[in-house]
This record gives sequence, C-alpha cells and structure tokens, in this order.
Amino acid sequence: MSMFASPRFLRGVLWADAASCLGTGALQLAALDALPRLFGLPQLLLLDTGVFLVAYGLLAAWTATRPVPPRKWVALFAAGNLAWAIGCAVVVALLQPTALGVAWIAMQAAAVLVLADLQWMGLRRGAAPRAAMG
Repeated sequence: MSMFASPRFLRGVLWADAASCLGTGALQLAALDALPRLFGLPQLLLLDTGVFLVAYGLLAAWTATRPVPPRKWVALFAAGNLAWAIGCAVVVALLQPTALGVAWIAMQAAAVLVLADLQWMGLRRGAAPRAAMG
C-alpha cells in the first residue's frame, strides 16, 4: 500500500487544510483594522472570508479526526479548495489589491491548489474505502 492509499495520508492533508484555514482566518479576524489598508481589500470581505475560513477549518479538523475520512467530504474539500483558488484570481482581477494583498491572495491560492491536488490524489489512490462513503 502506498502512502497515498492510506487513510492516514488523507487525515494529514485534512489537518494541514484545517491549520491553514484556521491560521489565515484567525489572522484576518484579529487584524481586521489594519489589513484593509495593507491589502487594499474591503474590510467586509476580510471579515466574511475570515469567518468562513475559521468555520471551514473547524469542519476540516473534525473530518480529520475520523478513522477513515468520508470520501464525499474529502471530495467536497478538494472542490472547495479549487473554488477558493479561482475566487482568489477573481478578487485580484476585480479589486486590484496592493502588492502585499496580491501576495496574501497568491499564497492562499497556491496553498489551496496544493491541498486540493493532495486530496484528489488520496481519493484516486483509494485512501478512503467504499465503506466510508457517508
């Protein structure tokens, strides 16, 4: 069995997803007064995405605690990560953030693309058996 075919692999990827979302969301919420100026982004956008990231991170962490992460949930996280990367590109194109804002958004897009790829890889390699479809 390859490392990608182990439920342990997917749990590790989910923990990484949870940690990145919780860290990013918490930072956005904690620095809500300074970040709009630094990033050139609306405060409401940073607030809403910060709350979303914390909630998403908590759900990813809960899913990572399952002995075998449910395939449907992992697929949903992978699709969500891909959608987040697309959303990042849209935000940069439409809102024209500062250079620091572009770097912040690009870091998020790169991270979620890697996480989505690892999640899909784990699913393709059979990391979660059919019995765990729920």
